Amino acid sequence: MQPFTKRVVDIIRSIPEGRVMTYGQVAECAGSRRAARQVVRILHSLSEKHRLPWHRVLNSKGEIAIQEGDGRYMQQLYLENEGVEIGLNGLIDLEQYRHVPEADEKAGESE
Repeated sequence: MQPFTKRVVDIIRSIPEGRVMTYGQVAECAGSRRAARQVVRILHSLSEKHRLPWHRVLNSKGEIAIQEGDGRYMQQLYLENEGVEIGLNGLIDLEQYRHVPEADEKAGESE
């Protein structure tokens, strides 16, 4: 596995239940902020093999990127089951639900 791919897999695994990250955010945390499409490819090809919480990764607007079908329904269902609210416009409030690894770790230390 390439180093970037391994970092992406590790980052996605670290997203806590009830939190989300964007493709671009994962790419940036993995060291290549312009590699959002590569994150999509990694999720598509490795989610099942590595049991990744693929449903916790969204587009930059806070939307489910899957346009239609079972995948979109399943992603919405999984997120809602974790307590993530999806607005009437299909948007998820990134201010409320975004996982920021460094910030979330520091917040946990101060509690």
